[in-house]
Amino acid sequence: MIRITDTISIGEEEIEESFVRSSGPGGQNVNKLSTAVQLRFDVRRSPSLPNDVAIRLMRLAGRRITKDGVLVLVAQNHRTQERNRAEAMERLIELIREASVKPVPRRATKPTKASKLKRIEGKKRRSSIKAMRSGKPNWD
Repeated sequence: MIRITDTISIGEEEIEESFVRSSGPGGQNVNKLSTAVQLRFDVRRSPSLPNDVAIRLMRLAGRRITKDGVLVLVAQNHRTQERNRAEAMERLIELIREASVKPVPRRATKPTKASKLKRIEGKKRRSSIKAMRSGKPNWD
């Protein structure tokens, strides 16, 4: 079990990893070894994630999620398979942690009287500056 938060932990069998050729660093090995990691996590069918967290995670994932609800993360920044694997796992955990935080609902507020007066004063000042610019010079 991979512990995400105090209440959320996902099973290792829910994560699918495949290794592909990397376009990142690796020197001569880049053409010989499959160091890039492609991590897949089925968000929609995961029994470990609460429904609201899954919905927020799908929204957060953006283009990284498929039509079937599978989150695909590709890590190829390092030269070794192990480090790419660790990076992909960290990114998945961070995404789920971010999705597990409930957004604070926005409360509509009214501007204060002082802020309204300040805004109007600024507009008047700006208006007078522009008014001084327009005016034909008197050459007589």
